[in-house]
Amino acid sequence: MVADWQTISSLATAGGTLVLAMATFSAVRSSNRSARIAERALFTGMRPLLLPSLADDPIQKVLWSDRHAVRLNGGRAVLEQEGGVIYLAIGLRNVGAGIALLHGWYPMPDRAFVRGDTHTDVGNFRRLTIDLYVPAGGAGYWEGAVRDDDDPLRPGFMSTLSERRPFTIDLLYGDQEGGQRTISRFTVLPAGDDGWYSQAGRHWNLDRPDPR
Repeated sequence: MVADWQTISSLATAGGTLVLAMATFSAVRSSNRSARIAERALFTGMRPLLLPSLADDPIQKVLWSDRHAVRLNGGRAVLEQEGGVIYLAIGLRNVGAGIALLHGWYPMPDRAFVRGDTHTDVGNFRRLTIDLYVPAGGAGYWEGAVRDDDDPLRPGFMSTLSERRPFTIDLLYGDQEGGQRTISRFTVLPAGDDGWYSQAGRHWNLDRPDPR
């Protein structure tokens, strides 16, 4: 009988340990799930998304490093040449919940309305020399320039400028912490008043699953 009670006691102890382990496992899973939900909510609150600015957005003063400057109206873009330098800019609006920090640009002067779901490797983007930010729910701009005579982009942009053809710019940006990198594709088209405007095409997520 003593042996039976010892067996029963051992089984009860083992059962209690199993129940405790299951409860601990369930609590850990629940905690991890809550942490993931909280993390996703945090990232959503920091996530930017860039589109062309609106026609009634404030005018942006765009200033390049050589002090060349333009006034960029809402919904407009810039492609112009002065003193051998090709200047480019696009008015932007951030419809996301977080600040957009622009990292770089990939120009395609000879292509417009690019079909397909591919983009170039991040390493091929031209890095910006200054940090450009677009506030959440606000307007801003991207700027770039082609300065070197032997830059392979020069012939394409000079031809595009003289013939007033549409062209494509891919912009690489992320949140204020440098994460959640996104590539947005913009097509720049000639406007009837000798200016330019842009429209967004596709967006690709680099640091999180893409919904498409």
